[in-house]
Amino acid sequence: MKKQLGVRTLLAAAVAMACALPAVAGGAAQATAAAAARFDVSGLRDGGSYDRFIVSYRDGSAPSVQRGAAVQSVGAAIDRAGLNAATRTMAGTALKSVSASYQRKLAVGSDLIRTSRKLDRAEAAALIEQIAADPAVAYVEPDLMWQAVRDVRAPESLAPATFTPSDTYYAKYQWNLKAPDGTATAAGVANWGGSNVNNAWDLADGNGIVIAVLDTGITSHVDIDTSLADAGYDFIVDAKVSGREQDGRVPGGWDLGDWTTAEPWLSECTDATHPAEDSSWHGTHVASTSGAELTNNGAGMAGIAHGAKVLPVRVLGHCGGYNSDINDAIVWAAGGSVDGVPANTHPAQVINLSLGGSGSCSASSSAAKAIEKARALGAVVVVAAGNSNKDAAGHSPASCPGAITVAATGVTSKRAYYSNYGNVVKIAAPGGGVYANDGSSGAQANDGFIWQALNSGKTAPVANDKSYGGMAGTSQATPHVSGIVALMQSARLAANLPLLSPDEVLDVLQSTAMAPKVAPAADRPIGAGIVDASAAVARAVAGGGGPGEPPPAIELGNGVALAGQSGKAGASTVYKLEVPAGALGLSLRTMGGQGDVALYVKRNAPASADSYDFKSVHPGNSESVVITRPAAGTYYLTVTGTAAWSGVTVLGNFTAPR
Repeated sequence: MKKQLGVRTLLAAAVAMACALPAVAGGAAQATAAAAARFDVSGLRDGGSYDRFIVSYRDGSAPSVQRGAAVQSVGAAIDRAGLNAATRTMAGTALKSVSASYQRKLAVGSDLIRTSRKLDRAEAAALIEQIAADPAVAYVEPDLMWQAVRDVRAPESLAPATFTPSDTYYAKYQWNLKAPDGTATAAGVANWGGSNVNNAWDLADGNGIVIAVLDTGITSHVDIDTSLADAGYDFIVDAKVSGREQDGRVPGGWDLGDWTTAEPWLSECTDATHPAEDSSWHGTHVASTSGAELTNNGAGMAGIAHGAKVLPVRVLGHCGGYNSDINDAIVWAAGGSVDGVPANTHPAQVINLSLGGSGSCSASSSAAKAIEKARALGAVVVVAAGNSNKDAAGHSPASCPGAITVAATGVTSKRAYYSNYGNVVKIAAPGGGVYANDGSSGAQANDGFIWQALNSGKTAPVANDKSYGGMAGTSQATPHVSGIVALMQSARLAANLPLLSPDEVLDVLQSTAMAPKVAPAADRPIGAGIVDASAAVARAVAGGGGPGEPPPAIELGNGVALAGQSGKAGASTVYKLEVPAGALGLSLRTMGGQGDVALYVKRNAPASADSYDFKSVHPGNSESVVITRPAAGTYYLTVTGTAAWSGVTVLGNFTAPR
């Protein structure tokens, strides 16, 4: 956020606004209440400065189709807010009168309007409320500057010393992709926080799926697939943010750098909470986690959906990126139309947003509308919850309807101390706990970070770099979920099944999530649990072929244990085992893991708690049904969660006829 003019009192603006409100039936109080439902000022901050506003006009109104009418509408609001007075001085600062200019039509149909000077919080709030008082206005909000979620960078002392042509980095560093079975990490810590990706790779690798990473862009690296970098796009309009010489968007998703250690960014973008920094190469790290990192190539690290294609879209530069640019990019990434930008030749099935800012996101906001458009085009939108250790309901786009919002956990499965939480969070994923044993302070640990390819340049990127680095944050948890969604959809393609809808994807992720071994505090929920890649992919393939159809049963092999099964409390998973005529005995069992399940069994029809031939209901997960000389047929096992369950093994075993 840029440095601001001095904080002013709300009194003068409030008085001007109250005096200027138009008379309507029911009085000024009713007019104010009606307008309040049509604007959002939750993202405005003391010390902030604002000169860009997103206005959604009602369909059929003159401002919705005429630029001049839109500017005239905002100009009238400026008058009512008392911002068009002659130059005056306040707190020692000369303040010029304000005028409005039209910028562009956004992909969601809203209009971007800019004021001739920056407004402080009080002025911006007064203007927004006055714009909303116009009956032609459906919704108005400030065009905020969002940033990459601020990650904790691993110290260089923990990083790989040099690039070597081996896969040993996976074994030592990538605890986050392994099974959460308590196996010790290289640092000797029991791993209860992995996302079980290694077991999902037996089922899918992401082939046929595109993941769009909306971030700082991507850099060239010996261990990264950048084949879609030129097909991406740079959506940053403002030259000061993009670092280019002129305003405007350009082809290519390459990262030009986002450093703030030099002017003009040093004085305009830095403060106590945003210190001057070298280029982050944040998008490179996020893209590598989701799938861009070359895998099984005898070098470096592994990426989750390494068979997928990653489409980099640059929306963050120096100081961050404007909401208006990001929302256009969301629509474009999903295959939607954006004025002045060529059609996306590689529409994404998954969109990753490891970025955000303060302020709530209602269904009327431009961000929510962009996500809605992307979902309508079939894209799953995955968003970071944020790193403020606060309720994510106060952050955007984390709180947007339709987003799969992701919290971060560490190697012990504990919620990371920095991770946002709350009811808007849908699921958690490894983000790194930073400190030993996921503490909130102490010594930083190798297994406290997510390690991927990075760039070593301080400002401009190093070409074909060979560096790797660690980051911790919800922005690293988010690409875990994005990559796993790509694995799920890829497995569907391979099975000749239609892709899951965004709502179906969320249901699978939540129904297969693992219960954390270290439960979060009751007032700091992190969704359904920690994402389980193997269980999610298996469930995705088992899920039927049409909307509204119940998922078919997961087939068991005789004597073959199906490990790593999980589900929510009250949710059921159906398995089946074909038993031939003449079998001497049949044993159907669940065992191990965490939580509490019940087992219901029925021959030749799915079982339930209301319809079964046999059942086993005891505390815990050790359930067993044994049948002597079973009749031939298909035996259905329905495992129902009395409580959330994870890491459970399901086994069917019959004695074959002689």
